[in-house]
Amino acid sequence: MATVIFYEKPGCINNTRQKKLLQAAGHQVDERNLLTHPWDTVSLSRFLHAETRDSWLNKTHPGLKSGDVELDLNRPGEILAAMCRDPLLIRRPLMEIDGRCLQGFDAALLDQLIGLSEMPDGDIETCPRSQHATACQ
Repeated sequence: MATVIFYEKPGCINNTRQKKLLQAAGHQVDERNLLTHPWDTVSLSRFLHAETRDSWLNKTHPGLKSGDVELDLNRPGEILAAMCRDPLLIRRPLMEIDGRCLQGFDAALLDQLIGLSEMPDGDIETCPRSQHATACQ
């Protein structure tokens, strides 16, 4: 079984569900706080794919939703710097498995890489509170 370094927002409903799926498959989950980790652009960029910059961001971030935070997807360096300053901008989870860095919870990919004993029902990435005023952020 694999050891998964799992960067999460503590208390996030979906991160809790994601960890349970990994643990149910027998994987060891090493939980890390995404919000307090000392990110820099080099360490963070390991998790991100250049061709999908729009998927780097947590779409439920209050500033993105309100329009108060505007980021130019054509300027990846600026996006990375903003994410390092405000880790709530980072789409989660971030995971490291045997040196491979991943962003988001792609159950099919994880099943292929390390195996899951069950596949999640429904959307396990979008915050269930994102439609409400009490969104997780």
